[in-house]
Order: sequence, then structure tokens, then C-alpha cells
Amino acid sequence: MAKIKTHKASSKRFSLTKSGKVKFNHINRRHQTNLKTTKRKRHLRKAGYLSESMAPNVRAMIG
Repeated sequence: MAKIKTHKASSKRFSLTKSGKVKFNHINRRHQTNLKTTKRKRHLRKAGYLSESMAPNVRAMIG
């Protein structure tokens, strides 16, 4: 059986932690940042973690 190819778009957007959680960067940080509050931008700086129901799908794509 052939090896499963990595989904390159997903591998650029998601990464795995040591404990197996799926980590990602938040969206809405690129444009029109003057319209967003400082608090909102500060919270978007931190990484987010994917829910456990969606994580298996992404783990399969990352490989």
C-alpha cells in the first residue's frame, strides 16, 4: 500500500504539540488592524488549539 501524502496547505497552517494537540495561528491579524481593538489583537497573537472533534481530521492530513 502506498504512503499517504501530506496535505501541504494543512501542514503550513497547523502543527502538533508534544501532547498531540493541534496548534494553529489565529486569523484576522493581517489587514485593517486599526479597526480592531488592542485587546482583540492581543488575544489573536496567541496560538489557538483545535477542538478534539476536529483534531483527528487535521492529524490525518498532516501525516
